[in-house]
Amino acid sequence: MATLLSSFVPLLLLLLISSNFPKSFSAGETVKTFIFRVDSQSKPSIFPTHYHWYTSEFADPTRILHTYETVFHGFSASLTETHAASLSNHPSVLAVFEDRRRELHTTRSPQFLGLRNQHGLWSDSDYGSDVIIGVFDTGVWPERRSFSDTNLGPVPARWKGVCQTGARFVAKSCNRKLIGARFFSKGHEAAMGPGGPIAGINQTIEFMSPRDADGHGTHTASTAAGRHAFRASMGGYAAGIAKGVAPKARLAVYKVCWKNSGCFDSDILAAFDAAVNDGVDVISISVGGGDGISSPYYLDPIAIGGYGAVSRGVFVSSSAGNDGPNIMSVTNLAPWLVTVGAGTIDRNFPADVVLDDGRRLNGVSLYSGVQLKGKMYPVVYPGKSGELSASLCMENSLDPNVVKGKIVICDRGSNPRVAKGMVVKEAGGVGMILANGASNGEGLVGDAHLLPACALGSDEGDAVKKYVSSSPNPTATIDVKGTVIGIKPAPVVASFSARGPNGLNPEILKPDLIAPGVNILAAWTDAVGPTGLDSDPRKTEFNILSGTSMACPHVSGAAALLKSAHPDWSPAAIRSAMMTTASITDNTNRPMIDEATGKPTTPYDFGAGHLNLDRAMDPGLIYDITNSDYETFLCAIGYNPKLVQVVTRSPVVCPMKKPLPENLNYPSIAALFSTASRGPSSKTFTRTVTNVGQANAVYIAKIEAPRGVTVMVKPMKLVFTPEVKQISFFVTITADSKHLVLDDAGAVFGSLKWRDGNNKHVVRSPIVVTQLDPL
Repeated sequence: MATLLSSFVPLLLLLLISSNFPKSFSAGETVKTFIFRVDSQSKPSIFPTHYHWYTSEFADPTRILHTYETVFHGFSASLTETHAASLSNHPSVLAVFEDRRRELHTTRSPQFLGLRNQHGLWSDSDYGSDVIIGVFDTGVWPERRSFSDTNLGPVPARWKGVCQTGARFVAKSCNRKLIGARFFSKGHEAAMGPGGPIAGINQTIEFMSPRDADGHGTHTASTAAGRHAFRASMGGYAAGIAKGVAPKARLAVYKVCWKNSGCFDSDILAAFDAAVNDGVDVISISVGGGDGISSPYYLDPIAIGGYGAVSRGVFVSSSAGNDGPNIMSVTNLAPWLVTVGAGTIDRNFPADVVLDDGRRLNGVSLYSGVQLKGKMYPVVYPGKSGELSASLCMENSLDPNVVKGKIVICDRGSNPRVAKGMVVKEAGGVGMILANGASNGEGLVGDAHLLPACALGSDEGDAVKKYVSSSPNPTATIDVKGTVIGIKPAPVVASFSARGPNGLNPEILKPDLIAPGVNILAAWTDAVGPTGLDSDPRKTEFNILSGTSMACPHVSGAAALLKSAHPDWSPAAIRSAMMTTASITDNTNRPMIDEATGKPTTPYDFGAGHLNLDRAMDPGLIYDITNSDYETFLCAIGYNPKLVQVVTRSPVVCPMKKPLPENLNYPSIAALFSTASRGPSSKTFTRTVTNVGQANAVYIAKIEAPRGVTVMVKPMKLVFTPEVKQISFFVTITADSKHLVLDDAGAVFGSLKWRDGNNKHVVRSPIVVTQLDPL
């Protein structure tokens, strides 16, 4: 009977396949990639696997790209919109969403975070040697010294991953440091056509393997966990000892992004599935939407994959995006993701534009070639003609007769900063002044330019343009000064760092915190020069980059150290430790300022503050969050059980009484009030803290109420004993909308601190009060 049945099943599957799929697609229909969330429990028992079910009932096997079984149940497939729409009506399909392209969030840090050899968190965690960090990015250049396994012990026994081979990537490319590597290209290839950029766009080098042709992935991986046994610099800049935040942590690389063509959701989701199965402890993903617009969580594969990881105990660190200083520009908003903005460190690369009237305009540069040595050259601004492409120094926009032998002023924007310099150089220019516009303000990042160049802030940029327009023979030179450390103030919130409020659920403050993300030195690929331009022939072992992409792996490495020191802490506990101990002052002991404006910053800019690892090791109290809490939150924001299941995988029953989203046990508090209220309004929040410090401890509340707001905490004293480790408290916030004086972002800010008897522990939560117009 068994033999008869085993021969019958394949025949039945074949009949099902032949009867369910269109024999061909009509010539007029466009094929796209769609991701299908399927109720896995609906699989008929006759199918031995979900894949057999999907390929028999939903899509031809040649059309299916990925099947998802761990963080997500379902599949992705290349189908016509008609076919996808018909499948959306299938009773087992919970959701369908089109594959979307994502962008990388790029545009001396461990010491700046307070880490020291043989001391504190580095010593107590053995530099993270038992923790595995999964990096979702553009791959890795495995030969770099940052990925050496010298003096590392055996690979953790729980590791189940692989070293996937491919173009210029062999099994020996992995070692006891780089313990795994995979690449995901099916969604990418489906979107870009056969071969796609992998076959080469404009002769771009790319590898069908985990090898990194872009550099971004090598940089982020070494930032999180690069070794620290040798001296490093980039063309002489930022010289020092190379090191990542968790130097002994193991790395597993998941290549989901491809040079010049981005990253696709279907591949990212497959990487989440693989990484969690492989056994990673931390996931670092410096990827997100580039438009400041966030999809609902049930349509966002980073949010869905992130939940699947966090629900299994994996910490997920994500970049906030680079669309600052615009308000509400922050991305990766799901409350289970840790969303990281960018700040400066106390190191800079100053350069001056010296005008012939003696003025020095201060800027930055990483140019390391032949210098101008004080020689003055004519200065020209192509934007005087009113032609936008010329003012931006776009390709083929400059007239060699106008710019040859001159220093050219180029406006920032549209094309890459270093590409502008290449355009100037090819047109015969001898140098470039890169001028910020009003939208970039005074925020500057260093670039490894191909000719003498200096980036100026908006005010200095306007000054040099005014000089050129008013002088009959304007001349200048560029003076590049090298590396300067001990810069004050630092940290400063980077102008590009994405800002709150949270555009999906303002009850959850985002970003969560900031970390070093400006002019970060880390390892680099050998496939491209430091500018990333195909025309740049230079090779460098290290490069200096800026972006929230660089801030994210600092937090990933920090999480690895904390996980190693506290293996029983959940992802939410680790985030809480980072947030409640974060710094809100700079190295002059004053409130952090905004690079874009020079004014004091707010939690919409920096979240809870700047990462402070020394204090995060011993936070005293933590705000923990369970999977059940996240499910309740999704019910609270109006998701029905079917939509909740899209995110959580398991069926959920929402409470009869709708819960409040602001009662998620988050380490920050955001109170929203309606502008329509006629008089004082109050809201009460519930929070629960867990004692992770000394068993006997007493904490007293200290309130810094936002201006024009009353804040009450009950009880004001928390008494912990060996038997009492968790205590809940209530925070009541009262505001009168008629008398609130809000800032430019429409909010006022304060804090709640829990302090123990000797002030050893100060557990700080930001408070945000804002008004919303009624719907």
